[in-house]
Amino acid sequence: MMEPERCPGAELAGTMMIDSTARIHPSARLGRNVKVGAYTVIGANAVIGDGTDLRSHVTIGPNTTIGRNNTIHPYASVGGDPQDLSWHGEETYLVMGDRNVVRENVTINRGTSKGDGFTRIGNGNLIMACAHVAHDCLLGDHIVMANNVLLAGHVIIEDRAILNGASAVHQFTTIGHLAYVGGLTRIVQDVPPYMIVEGNPSKVRKVNIVGLQRLGFDDDRIRALKNAYRTIFRSRQPRAEVISQLEQAGNVTPEVLELIEFLRRTDRGRHGRGRNV
Repeated sequence: MMEPERCPGAELAGTMMIDSTARIHPSARLGRNVKVGAYTVIGANAVIGDGTDLRSHVTIGPNTTIGRNNTIHPYASVGGDPQDLSWHGEETYLVMGDRNVVRENVTINRGTSKGDGFTRIGNGNLIMACAHVAHDCLLGDHIVMANNVLLAGHVIIEDRAILNGASAVHQFTTIGHLAYVGGLTRIVQDVPPYMIVEGNPSKVRKVNIVGLQRLGFDDDRIRALKNAYRTIFRSRQPRAEVISQLEQAGNVTPEVLELIEFLRRTDRGRHGRGRNV
């Protein structure tokens, strides 16, 4: 699209409100009802979906696709070059879904050829101020990353996980579905789904009961996860044996089965990281 004129104020370009100080690469594509604030820069081959609001001083990198109805706050850098010494200018990408909120000073990098070339972010996520999402990360839906959370490369965060302030996540680590990571926690191993993890070194503390209740899990499903937690994490037996015993006991709920399969993947990896193989 054409670059807006260099004059004070904002101009309406079709159904898009674009500030006159913004700089938009001619190859970028913007949907309907997109807002582009003062001094925002949009790079080559970027795609901005309908209804997305880019506030002032936002930087959207090249090869970055942003879905619909996202809000990106001032001084965020979305789709920047990967911070990895193996990257030498290859074409890599960032894809973000719909209805995400990216707060001030967040940095999100594109992928590298060591991954599949993509960093991916799903839908409905809240990424708070000064957080960092490194190259080749994969974020699901409805995740909350509080202020100053740091993700290294190749991290996976599954749906509805919550990471509290200033927690830091080692590369190739997976944080499971509905997991809760306490503030200032150093994550060097996979975080099991439905569990609360805190500390340095991090440790599984208990089941994320509050999160489960908020999503409408009934008492029987929560009780099954609590029993599984006691069986797996408080036993002094080898984990593989404990998991087998839990399965043989029968009546394994879908959530407990998800927890078991997650732990088996972790055990097959190195250093407690299922993807680090």
